[in-house]
Amino acid sequence: MWFVFHFIITLTAWIGPFLFPWYLMVAAYTIVLLQFLVFNRCLMNVKHDLSEDENMTFYASLLESVGIHWNRKNVKTFVRKWLYGGLAIFTLILQLGLHYKPLINFVF
Repeated sequence: MWFVFHFIITLTAWIGPFLFPWYLMVAAYTIVLLQFLVFNRCLMNVKHDLSEDENMTFYASLLESVGIHWNRKNVKTFVRKWLYGGLAIFTLILQLGLHYKPLINFVF
């Protein structure tokens, strides 16, 4: 169950810029990055017995489960330092720069 929940959260990180307003997505990406910075790990990994030994991450686990074996340390570095910041920038460009309206748009 936790693995599926983690997968849904990860998938939402990728498709979220098309679904949710930029301020929610940027906040979510910031929380994920803070988690890596403060705890030096993904807190969800423990819930489904994914050890971060040998630089194993959720992304490395998913890739390896479909036969893609990239260097785990490089995957971890990319995810922890570049991916979520890049997704935040993409979200801002898409919604603020290109005026894309997300499918679920909260108006306050």
